[in-house]
Amino acid sequence: MKILVRAAALCAPLALPVIAIAAETATYAVRQLTEETALRAAQAALASCRSSGYQVAVAVVDRAGLTQVLLRDRFAGAHTVEVSMNKAWTAASTRTSTAEIQRITRPGEPMSGLRSVPRFVALAGGLPVEAGGSVLGAIGVSGAPGGEADEACAKAGLKAIADDLEF
Repeated sequence: MKILVRAAALCAPLALPVIAIAAETATYAVRQLTEETALRAAQAALASCRSSGYQVAVAVVDRAGLTQVLLRDRFAGAHTVEVSMNKAWTAASTRTSTAEIQRITRPGEPMSGLRSVPRFVALAGGLPVEAGGSVLGAIGVSGAPGGEADEACAKAGLKAIADDLEF
């Protein structure tokens, strides 16, 4: 009997880490942009486009693709609201820039079927917001003349918050 008690006493400390590991894997922590940070990114993207003479809409979404901030210049086309949100949604859900998505989903490419997914936008102007190896959300811009110009404005939005994010 003493041997069993001793064996149990020796094994008990080993069981605690297993219980702790099981508890740790049952949940996880999620990092997101604050509303203030998302707003600063959107404002900087909008300002960048304005300085180039473009009227655009800018959307910032969280990591799940839910809109946190949406700004639209007064003369931006009505379609720019939905397109900016969907560019941001696409970038967040794929964790890839929409310019890259545009390239890898061209007709005849193995990923071309993604273009038929609702909300999926294969046009440049959507960028994931990343820090410390995690995607925190995404930014999407629509309304400038061409996706490259939309993307340049989105990059200005990311640059405005880069120092506040942990890398």
